[in-house]
Parts: sequence; C-alpha cells; structure tokens
Amino acid sequence: MTLLRDHDLALAFDHASHSYDRLTGLNPGYRTDLLRSARRLRLPRAGAGLHVLDLGCGTGASTRALLRAAPRARITAVDASSGMLARARFKPWPDRVRFQHMTAEALAAADEGPYDAVFAAYLLRNVTDVDDVLRTVRSLLRPGGRLAVHEYSLSGSAVHRAVWTAVCRGVILPAGSVSGDRDLYRHLWRSVLDFDTVPAFGDRLRSTGFSAVRALPVAGWQTGIVHTFLAREGSAATAESAR
Repeated sequence: MTLLRDHDLALAFDHASHSYDRLTGLNPGYRTDLLRSARRLRLPRAGAGLHVLDLGCGTGASTRALLRAAPRARITAVDASSGMLARARFKPWPDRVRFQHMTAEALAAADEGPYDAVFAAYLLRNVTDVDDVLRTVRSLLRPGGRLAVHEYSLSGSAVHRAVWTAVCRGVILPAGSVSGDRDLYRHLWRSVLDFDTVPAFGDRLRSTGFSAVRALPVAGWQTGIVHTFLAREGSAATAESAR
C-alpha cells in the first residue's frame, strides 16, 4: 500500500473528522497517554508567560492535554486538516488558545515563535520529510526549549509489530470501514510499521540538532508501540543552562 501524504492525507482527515473522536475513544488510555506525555514536558503550571506550540493538534485532544499540563500557558495549535480544526474549534477554549490551519512544513515561513515548548502528537510519521520538520521545530524553539513527541514508534521487537497488526486487523480497520475511512486507517496501520523504531528516531532527533534525547514508554497494551520522546533545542550545555 502507498501511504497517504500531504494534500491527500489532509483530505482523508477532513473526511474522518466527524467520527475521529468516537474512534479514538475506542482506544483505552488515549487521552490519559496524551496527558502523560504533555506533563513529561515539565512545564511550570504557573508559567503565564509560556508560549507552547501544539503541532498537528487534530480535533484538540493534544491541545486539551497541554492546557491541563500548563493551565496558564499560551497555546498555538496548528493542523493541516481544516475538518479536524473545525472540530477542535467547536469545543470550548480559553482565549489564550489559538488555532491555525497550517502544515508543519509551512511553519518555517510563518511569522511564528519563538516557543518555549513544542508538543507533536501522532504527527511526524505522517509528514513527507521528517528531518526538515524537525529542523523547523528546532528553529522555532527558544535556546534550550523543550520538545515532546508522542508517537507510534515500535521498539523493534517482532512481538510489538505483531500486536500492532493484530489490533489493526481486529479493531482499527473494521472501525474505519464502518465510518467510510478505510484508506486512512490502512495508512495508520502501515505508517506505524514503516516509521522509525525507537532507537532510529532517537538518532534522528540528535542528528537534527536536539540534545538530552530520551524515550519513555506509555502504559497498557501500547507499551513498546507508543512512546514519548523528549528532547531539548541545541547543545547539551545549552539545554542544561536553560533548566
């Protein structure tokens, strides 16, 4: 199967937006895991001056997690899918949360940032040039700024690949067929298998200029399948001085 990319992927998410929250609700711990990853950024809860980017915000579940982790931060949430953004905007938000229709690749040309932190959930395996997006993210962060990537990235174990495929065939693909979004959910299945393993993505973060890179697992059935990657902008010395 050829993976969906760019405009085709955005259109697929537009079509799926009406049922997306219902389908993610079938995943036990989906929102809890997002909140755990947002909290792993260790943003100060009293940080009224913080500016945080939610990159690939979808229908706003990751934005809500950030808001709970840093209740006084100013959040800019962007997504390439207008349909997903419409669902996000329909929900109640404080004034300090702002949504924008924008691709991750377009951020470099936008007059945005700098950001104290960037949160990217379920995004990077969907972009065409992962390294380019990571370099853009790094350029938007303040010196020593924090990055959390919440992503399907397999441990490399054949067991975890088999578990992921079993879940897709037993739950995700049938649910996608019922909603009329089978192509998108086939993309989800294959994109996870094709994406970097945990060690490879850690190396990718370091090669694009991030430091203090760590990978932490999530709990439950997704252990070994979904991870939180934490990193800092710049050299280890810069990251240390920014703590």
